[in-house]
Amino acid sequence: MNAYTHLEARFKRMNLVRDAIAMLEWDAAAMMPDGGSDARADQLAALKLVVHEQATSPALAEFLDAAGEGQGLDAWQRSNLREMKRSFVHATALPADLVEAQSRAVSTCEMRWRTARKENDFKGLLPDLQRVLDLAREEAQIKAQKFGCSLYDALLDAYEPGGKSAAIDAIFADLATFLPGFIDAALERQARKPAAIPFDGPFPAATQTKLAAELMAAVGFDFAHGRLDTSHHPFCGGVPDDVRLTTRWDEADFAKGLMGVMHETGHAMYERGLPLKWRHQPVGFARGMSVHESQSLLVEMQAARSDAFLAYLAPKAAAAFGKSGPAWTVENFARVYRRVQRGLIRVDADEATYPAHVILRYRLERAMIEGRLALRDLPGAWNDGMRELVGTVPPDDRDGCLQDIHWPGGAWGYFPTYTLGAMTAAQLFDAAKRADPNIVPSIGKGDFAPLMAWLRKNVHEQGSHLDTDALLVKATGKTLDAEIFKAHLKARYLDA
Repeated sequence: MNAYTHLEARFKRMNLVRDAIAMLEWDAAAMMPDGGSDARADQLAALKLVVHEQATSPALAEFLDAAGEGQGLDAWQRSNLREMKRSFVHATALPADLVEAQSRAVSTCEMRWRTARKENDFKGLLPDLQRVLDLAREEAQIKAQKFGCSLYDALLDAYEPGGKSAAIDAIFADLATFLPGFIDAALERQARKPAAIPFDGPFPAATQTKLAAELMAAVGFDFAHGRLDTSHHPFCGGVPDDVRLTTRWDEADFAKGLMGVMHETGHAMYERGLPLKWRHQPVGFARGMSVHESQSLLVEMQAARSDAFLAYLAPKAAAAFGKSGPAWTVENFARVYRRVQRGLIRVDADEATYPAHVILRYRLERAMIEGRLALRDLPGAWNDGMRELVGTVPPDDRDGCLQDIHWPGGAWGYFPTYTLGAMTAAQLFDAAKRADPNIVPSIGKGDFAPLMAWLRKNVHEQGSHLDTDALLVKATGKTLDAEIFKAHLKARYLDA
């Protein structure tokens, strides 16, 4: 057995334990009773410590050195070796006691966040969230010194391999200049048209769940390898062969939960489509969170809010809820699902204002990591940013800085990938439609197979074989181009 073969065997064992951790984390977030949180925190901390010990083993370092630059390996094996080395560098940067402390702090904070958001209690969350932030800053300081980068970039790299805040600053500055005038114009145009008619509920959660499952199946979700549940925050978790989705239902408004499911289904389809041959190997993992978010936003925003899909959805939803009348026409569905408004909640935001929500979070989390913003001052800074970027201010912290689970969950450096993903989604969907003119008509029939076939070939099955730029160039012919995203927004909200 040569050095590379030893490495594959070791990484498979490590990643099987990571799979077990992923399932425990999903259970903790979606199904576990509050009283089980301490026990689950101990279990997760112990397992993560085991993985950390394996990932930083001196024997692993010896095998990586012996493997060299991958002479004699094929292209996928060389990519796998590259990703192995990247994983090793990240793992060895952190001491075991920090890894264990982070796991415990995050488990505690996530559970506390559930209550704090419900009770609008930022002060109550503050001690636990401060602990998570302090540990994130400690991680950033260690990695920044080792990698020779900024504090924020050290955390960003875990979610967006090779990503740099300098590049994000330029992209977001451009969007922050474009968005205010565009949003004003979209709102002005919208005001000249008939207003959206509210759907006449209530809409039982059980009926919403059944309709959502039918739409998931239309996208291609395989319920033999996953499930849909309810949680405080919509998310996709689990592992490629057992993908778990959650959403939250509003019985007065089915539109929110339904599109939340479509979003998470996009994530799930990416996970299910990852290359089976490379399961449990680093090269078989998803290629960073901007690509992952592109898959969810492509399904939810690009496809599911298109004219073609809404023509399919409107009669299907009317039949599911036993409704009829002007609110249930295709035209009204388009007004509802493409309504631009200066809302408070990121996960409910339209695609025109959504980037502003992300830019706010990016600026705030970067300021907190770099020590320019104290956590206790977050609510005021949040409100100021919402006023500047979105044009509205939350009445309380529940709908302000408490709305997202990311920071309590330890995901510092994640937020910019949402808008990078939206831009990537627009570019991929544009390329897919040009490659296969049957994609849009098929979506209009509730058939996502042609779109998923293109995504399987060009994104999903590529895993982490290519870096993000190379993946996008291979799929679309160019690196990320913000003008394609802007053109999409203008066509949908100003020209249609």
